[in-house]
Amino acid sequence: MTEKAKRSNVLAHSHYAASFEPEPDEEVYDARKESLVRDMLAEIGEDPGREGLRRTPLRVAKAMDFLTSGYDLSAEDIIKGAVFEEDVKEMVVIRDIEFYSMCEHHMLPFFGHAHVGYLPNGKVVGLSKVARVVDVFARRLQVQERLTNQVAAALMEHLGAHGVAVVMEASHTCMMMRGVQKQRSTTVTSAMRGAFDEDPRTRAEFMSFIKT
Repeated sequence: MTEKAKRSNVLAHSHYAASFEPEPDEEVYDARKESLVRDMLAEIGEDPGREGLRRTPLRVAKAMDFLTSGYDLSAEDIIKGAVFEEDVKEMVVIRDIEFYSMCEHHMLPFFGHAHVGYLPNGKVVGLSKVARVVDVFARRLQVQERLTNQVAAALMEHLGAHGVAVVMEASHTCMMMRGVQKQRSTTVTSAMRGAFDEDPRTRAEFMSFIKT
């Protein structure tokens, strides 16, 4: 099975009980990745053969394929199948879209909520597709600043909207668990396109909608 096929399979069956846990002891999901994890466990002083860790390499290989499955997904493919013509001019805002990603500097998680707004230009998109576009880019090794801009750019390009706004709020475990170890800090990033960038009133209206 190719790497892309493996990721697609895990993504399509993304419940832990169904696909992340190993089946029989002899199951091999990805020999190369499992070997790398096994070597890493040994390098940090663990015993990869002990009961609690024996199948950890397989679990990690499956989890990593799921957490980085965004590389094999296309925002264009997700959006184009769910765009509908509607004579709507008012702002559409989807708040509090949960997302989980991994910092590319330490490969530690960062997670939070995305708020997305757009001004339709004769077309609207299925609401769940906006959340899926967030996942396309979140399920890659990322920095929050780039992630925010990628979501905004993809929606602007493939939806043909008058404008797109994206605000992301996240906690970064690379700051919480190591380094400065500041558990209560959050990072907020924004990306404005079209009318949201050009018109302060439009931007202010969007920001008023996402305030909690």
